[in-house]
Amino acid sequence: MAISLSVVLLLAIILVVLIRGGSLKGGPATVAILFGFFLASTDMAPSVNRVLDSLAETINQISF
Repeated sequence: MAISLSVVLLLAIILVVLIRGGSLKGGPATVAILFGFFLASTDMAPSVNRVLDSLAETINQISF
């Protein structure tokens, strides 16, 4: 768990730096994919799923 969390944190930092640098090429895309993959294997995955489900439900309840 501690190792995967460290990898997620490292990839998150790299992702932020690459996005802020304005370069979105193959390298940053790979980092983003790996970040998502390792984030899914942490204990944060259920929390992220709950937030996304809640956001989707909120958007679904908006009526025009």
